[in-house]
Amino acid sequence: MTPHGPVEELQRPRAGGLAAAVLACTLLPGCATFRSYDAEMQQALALTGAGQAGRAVQVLQSSRRSSDTALLYHLELGELERLQGSYRASQNAWAVADQQIQRWEAGIDAAAATGFAAAWLINDKVRPYEGHDYEKVLLTTCMAMNFLARGDLANARVAIKQTHEREAVIAALRERQYQAIQEQARQRGASTNLRDLNGYPVEEIDNPAVNALRNSYQNALSHTLAGFVYEALGEPGLAAAGYRQALELRPRSPVLEVALAGLDARVLAPDDGLTDTLIVLETGFAPARRSRRFPLPIPIDDEVVVFPLSVPIIESIGSPEVPVEVRLDDGPALTPDEIANIDSMARRALKDEMPGILLRSVVRATTRAAAQVQMRRAADAAHSKGDDSKAGWLDAGATLLALGSVAIESADERVWRSLPAQVYVARGRLPRGVHSMTVASSAGEHRVTVDVSGRHAFIALRLLRGNLYAMLPEAPLPGGRQPTRTAAIAPEIAFVNRQEVVP
Repeated sequence: MTPHGPVEELQRPRAGGLAAAVLACTLLPGCATFRSYDAEMQQALALTGAGQAGRAVQVLQSSRRSSDTALLYHLELGELERLQGSYRASQNAWAVADQQIQRWEAGIDAAAATGFAAAWLINDKVRPYEGHDYEKVLLTTCMAMNFLARGDLANARVAIKQTHEREAVIAALRERQYQAIQEQARQRGASTNLRDLNGYPVEEIDNPAVNALRNSYQNALSHTLAGFVYEALGEPGLAAAGYRQALELRPRSPVLEVALAGLDARVLAPDDGLTDTLIVLETGFAPARRSRRFPLPIPIDDEVVVFPLSVPIIESIGSPEVPVEVRLDDGPALTPDEIANIDSMARRALKDEMPGILLRSVVRATTRAAAQVQMRRAADAAHSKGDDSKAGWLDAGATLLALGSVAIESADERVWRSLPAQVYVARGRLPRGVHSMTVASSAGEHRVTVDVSGRHAFIALRLLRGNLYAMLPEAPLPGGRQPTRTAAIAPEIAFVNRQEVVP
């Protein structure tokens, strides 16, 4: 992959200033430039996969090192606390994360501008982490699930509304951003075509499953929850819209087709003593991003300089369990239906982000190569004038610049790792009371005791490497009533007032 056109069309910086900046980064051992988020999360993920989410929380808390991963820290912490059923602690962590994302939505994060500028010179790890688009949407979706587990339909409704609004913000922003990146690439004469990068595993992010997604952030899980929440609140019009949107994102889903077809009958039916129960089954871990280095030949006048270019690749970790059926006591089995594939969403996000990543990477590599050539040519000129001392310093600077560039060139690996890889749903009308629930999966059977009551109930389960986490309800959902006045207030006010954030 080479720049299109002469290097002069890209940035040609002052060699000394660039060398100083690059070398300064190599002297900072705690700098984000050298950190691997994926490596730092390995122990916490291993403990979580072994059924020890409590210990994973301790590891996560002890390994927190700086503010550059503050958003990710709270995303991960909220998920690990949720797996233990610690809904209040989970919401506290996610409330902090949501406030940061709201700042991004409002465009008032001043620190981001400095980080974005530095990324053109050093690497993408120096950018403040703003979250990938699918993570932003799944955050409020997960918060809604916490509210459902706590029996709080009103705030679940607020979280669902905020999810819809966030999708709209992302859609408008990304369209503008895509056009801006293409224009920058044209002006700088740099390629943003992934297939021009020799050796990159393109099939990992450009395949039928990834390309079938409308985008990286909309998912049928969020809209299925919307339908369920509005239905439980006695709002069939909004519930139908939620189910229809979910069906558009996940066509021919049996669970969604039944949910939409029987909506009016369920809302109008008298209480028959059964509980309409939505079961969400999550499996595995979201995929990792790993930095991989590729050589980039850069033509500069009459010579070619080979510089390293690092970009992220995406890797799935293991094969998640596939839930086959859910049985309650000795009753009929419910068949889970895959409703969201977060693994594919993460891949689509990387595919959509890659033009910007490539543009920054090519400009960085070309800028450093040009600076190196300038320093060596200046050294040659000094030698020809007999100034061997100056020439020696310039030669050493060019060599150190090359070595420093290799040392700091690394792709950004930050991604919300504790999210599930796939999400399934099952739904059935269950007798009220305590039951033994069995989940049969590709890895065996898991059993958990559940207690359902009221007209509607929500249960979330997570299958991880042969272990089962059960996020069971703390309180029953109120049924068949209109939303309260509180649930209709602005989302930012609702969250501040009711997420029980501990100072």
